[in-house]
Amino acid sequence: MDRTFLALGALSAAISVAAGAFGAHALRTRLGPDLLAIFETGARYQMYHAIGLALAAWAASRFPGGAAAAAGWLFALGTVLFSGSLYALALTGVRALGAVTPFGGVAFIAGWIALAIAALRGR
Repeated sequence: MDRTFLALGALSAAISVAAGAFGAHALRTRLGPDLLAIFETGARYQMYHAIGLALAAWAASRFPGGAAAAAGWLFALGTVLFSGSLYALALTGVRALGAVTPFGGVAFIAGWIALAIAALRGR
């Protein structure tokens, strides 16, 4: 599991950097400031949780068990729901996509709590 989360974290970080560059260069003249800020928020939170995935990988190798694995999968799910919905909202302008974003945020919060539990229960 640790290698899976580390690989997912590294790929997610790479995508986040690419998304940030895309937003800064290609989208700057095509999106209004409000949609550009939404896109940038997606990229920023994706990077934060790419790092979280790397931490989950470390925790899974150090403290094997359900909590570390749950943290990794929750960070991955949160990235798809939170950042993915923000990217889609910014690129399409369909505001209804924002209804998905809070579910990703809840997954992020649950992932951090699961990571804390893994650390506290770890041996």
